[in-house]
Amino acid sequence: MKARIVAGAAGRPLAAAITTELGIEPTACVVERFPDGEVRPTVACVSGGDVYVVQPTGPPAGSHVVELLLILDACRRAGADRITAVVPYFGYARQDRRSRGGQAVGARVVANAIASTKVDRLVVVDPHTPALEAMCAMPVEMLTAVPILAHALRASIPSDAIVVAPDLGAVKLAEHYASQLGTRVVVVRKTRETGTRVRAEEVVGNIRGRPAVIVDDMISTGGTIEAAVRTLLEHGAAPDMVVAATHGLLVRPATDRLDALPIRRILVTDTIDQREKKPPSVDVHSIAPMLADAIGRLHRGQALDELLIRT
Repeated sequence: MKARIVAGAAGRPLAAAITTELGIEPTACVVERFPDGEVRPTVACVSGGDVYVVQPTGPPAGSHVVELLLILDACRRAGADRITAVVPYFGYARQDRRSRGGQAVGARVVANAIASTKVDRLVVVDPHTPALEAMCAMPVEMLTAVPILAHALRASIPSDAIVVAPDLGAVKLAEHYASQLGTRVVVVRKTRETGTRVRAEEVVGNIRGRPAVIVDDMISTGGTIEAAVRTLLEHGAAPDMVVAATHGLLVRPATDRLDALPIRRILVTDTIDQREKKPPSVDVHSIAPMLADAIGRLHRGQALDELLIRT
């Protein structure tokens, strides 16, 4: 059974890097777009293959989710023997529970939609919630980019830097970074007021006079980072900060917000294609070698243990 890499429109640069790492050619996938926005993907021959569909579901999340579903269905109908959805950024993972009546649980809806295509496995990277695995009917491999970003951080942060979780949801992630960097964790408590506005309330731990390394799974509008930075400064943190996040969505007004803050460096990975909109202050580190390693192991039936999120 031959391994085949199929890329959706949102995953082409990353998929190209993965196939280079694996030493194989990508399998063609042409996505036709109708004037009304409807998409119709057509995949090349994948009959009998072990197919890995690479498609992050970043902005615009809705259309990229639909495209992913159609490509998975196309691969199944084309006779693929085994199909793995490689979704480095899993959109809708923030909707893992209802915060008020009348809301949907978007993460479960998308997980069920993916399962309906009869996909055999789902691979994600640093999802917003570890509960995603429990929502999915198919096996889920939750990889982490923390070692990649921590390695990049080591050479550029002072020895007295402290890792900061910008909210309670990022504490476990921050602890993973701290263990990699040999430092401790400070936590900022926040309240989300709207999708773009966040209010930070207090800092748990001593940050006075120390440089901060703020870590999160994603940067969307930059509201969480902005609130954390301003609160850390109020509590005496050194005005020399670094931010690391796996997913750099960087939707408006993220760039303007981050540029106005005393942030020396921002590190993200290439789960989201940033070739056209990457600000100069953002460094992008590729997860292609890690994903190629994971795909190779899955193809050979080997364990992924050291690549997985520590929960």
